[in-house]
Amino acid sequence: MPSSLEKFEAIARALARLPQQEPATAPAAPSVDPFDSRNIHPHLPAKVRTLFDDGHYPEATSLAFKHLDKKVQKHSGLSQSGHSLMMAAFDGATPKVKLNALGTTSEKDEQQGYRFIFAGGMQGIRNPRAHEPAIMDDPDICLDHLSFVSLLLRRLEQAGYK
Repeated sequence: MPSSLEKFEAIARALARLPQQEPATAPAAPSVDPFDSRNIHPHLPAKVRTLFDDGHYPEATSLAFKHLDKKVQKHSGLSQSGHSLMMAAFDGATPKVKLNALGTTSEKDEQQGYRFIFAGGMQGIRNPRAHEPAIMDDPDICLDHLSFVSLLLRRLEQAGYK
């Protein structure tokens, strides 16, 4: 007759041969940096990311729009900035920056629409952050602004402006 110790050993060995079960809780999902999840344009200045990571959200937005402003200045040959630059550069009658062939009504509408989108971003998003120190954005609002600038930069690239 087996001893108690032998019975315990047999039970322990039998348990060791059973397949191991996973813990009841699911493993944590890998953490994705919010900046990386938004597909922010890779040619924005590196300082935009630094400002974002340091919690300086209005400053990150402002710098991204300054970068966009400089791109449009370069491609238009105009020296204005902000809203007035965008209105002149994308002017429907004689645009310095053409987003398409302007051959159809739809293409003309697109040009005019983007004219107001570019100008509106400068006036409604960039200007308050560049001139009002009391504005305090949260990370999501900043990422929305950076995504918006990224969209506009990509539209310029799509039109052939690198």
